[in-house]
Amino acid sequence: MSILVLTSDTLIGTAAAGNIEYNGQFFGTDSNASRAQMQRIVRGTAVASTSGTSIDFTAIPAWVERITVMFQGVSTSGTSFVLVQLGTGSTTYTTSGYLGAVNSANSITNQTTGFGVIGQPTAANVLHGSATITNITGNNWVYAGTIYLSNTAGGGGGAGSVSLGATLTAVRITTVNGTDTFDAGSINIMYEG
Repeated sequence: MSILVLTSDTLIGTAAAGNIEYNGQFFGTDSNASRAQMQRIVRGTAVASTSGTSIDFTAIPAWVERITVMFQGVSTSGTSFVLVQLGTGSTTYTTSGYLGAVNSANSITNQTTGFGVIGQPTAANVLHGSATITNITGNNWVYAGTIYLSNTAGGGGGAGSVSLGATLTAVRITTVNGTDTFDAGSINIMYEG
């Protein structure tokens, strides 16, 4: 089996038999007349969530259709809910228009400024788990996550959707108030087409 990496911006003609990588996507072929796209999974670089008010993952390719955000031992300095916000362009994050809710201390709280990860009523809480963000069509994305706490018998998660004004290029993890700082753990993403 051979692998061909194309470097041009356009794919011209019919792919030959074999595997072809084009623009970050893999195509498997079984004849000169057929070509099928296959998923590619890319893991980002884990970021220590030990400082700052937000953690950003940028330069997400346009072909991405699903993103998984992973939390390991994540904690913040305060009591504000942890959020996932989606970005477009180089520095623009969508901070309104989110529809959905998050589980918080046996009650449900709606979130409109981002996808709620889990209600975090105390700074001592330590989050573990993951959430997926999936493209439903165009620039419309849906979210579902499950997070549990290692310092107490609790957990839950959130779900929702948002319509972006442009192609998704970034994911930010922050808090509702935007001022609580991260003080433990690590966060990473995986994305696929």
